[in-house]
Amino acid sequence: MNRLASSALAAAVALFLAGSAQAAAEAKPKREPTAAQLAARERMSKCSVEWKEAKAGGSLAKDAKWPKFWSECNKRLKGGTKA
Repeated sequence: MNRLASSALAAAVALFLAGSAQAAAEAKPKREPTAAQLAARERMSKCSVEWKEAKAGGSLAKDAKWPKFWSECNKRLKGGTKA
């Protein structure tokens, strides 16, 4: 009997959470990305291609890490200006 009650309670909670998540998604329409966000995504995509090419070509240092590469590439593509 206790297992049955626990299962029923768990199912009720799951349905409640799923319903409230769906209601929240319907209540707030998804906003479009800003121009700055789109530009940042484009730069990240370009830097990702450069990273993959440099890694495949062996032109990266052995201790090269993506965050540092991304930071330098991002600055270069933005023209050296801060955001």
